[in-house]
Amino acid sequence: MKISKAVITAAGKNQRSLPLQTLVARDGQSKSALTIIIEEILQAGIEEIGLVISPGDCDAFTAAAGGHVKRLQFIEQSEPLGYGHAVLCAHTFTRDEPFLLLVGDHLYVAKGPKPCAKQLVEVAEAESCSVSAVQATHESKLPYYGTVGARRLQGRATLYQVDQVVEKPTPTVAEQKLIVPGLRSGHYLCFFGMHVLTASVMNILESMVKQAGGAGHVHLSSALAQTAERERYLAAELAGRRYDIGVKYGLLTAQLALALSGPDRDEVLTNLVELLPQT
Repeated sequence: MKISKAVITAAGKNQRSLPLQTLVARDGQSKSALTIIIEEILQAGIEEIGLVISPGDCDAFTAAAGGHVKRLQFIEQSEPLGYGHAVLCAHTFTRDEPFLLLVGDHLYVAKGPKPCAKQLVEVAEAESCSVSAVQATHESKLPYYGTVGARRLQGRATLYQVDQVVEKPTPTVAEQKLIVPGLRSGHYLCFFGMHVLTASVMNILESMVKQAGGAGHVHLSSALAQTAERERYLAAELAGRRYDIGVKYGLLTAQLALALSGPDRDEVLTNLVELLPQT
């Protein structure tokens, strides 16, 4: 399986402005969050990118993409019918091909030289199936993420066979259905905001959207739950961490993570140490 296309979703009511925010990237340059996400994709060897946006947002995202805008195909989500519907809007772009999917309100910092997106693409291409990146997450954060119930593959410390997927479960539901042997108590495998999906997932989403008939939001997690029932579907822990810039202090936390992972780490640490006594 060869991954040659990527999709970024940035049409959500509470998310559409987040990729436009400016941060200082690991290389010390000021960039929009969108540019940082695009560069993550390019480092994975993918150059065709579909960007799902709300109607009227094209000019703002064109400016935020800067010199990378020529790589983007803008795709409008005409109605706010949920994240699953937003992904389905890119079907004419992805066609019958597998694709890398990223959300527009997460940034990633790899532990090592290989970017997170490249790690995930390599796993998916080797395993020839849909793979979702996951991160062990404390139960207090369950209201923010889709969560998987899974079994670790024999001899593969960071790769799991997915059995169940639940969108934003309560701690009680997670404890009943989503315990993963080997994780710390109170921790669950939550989505990383990054997936490689096969065309069959798009087919499931299309069916779900038709059944909903515009009457409710369609969740990607629901389509992935069906995927787990129908075919081989894996979850992978990557060498890196996600930073949700949409939560309280999320942008600040992401900025600190980027700064501390770059060549100016010592200078940033010195400034933080000088700042702490003043607060």
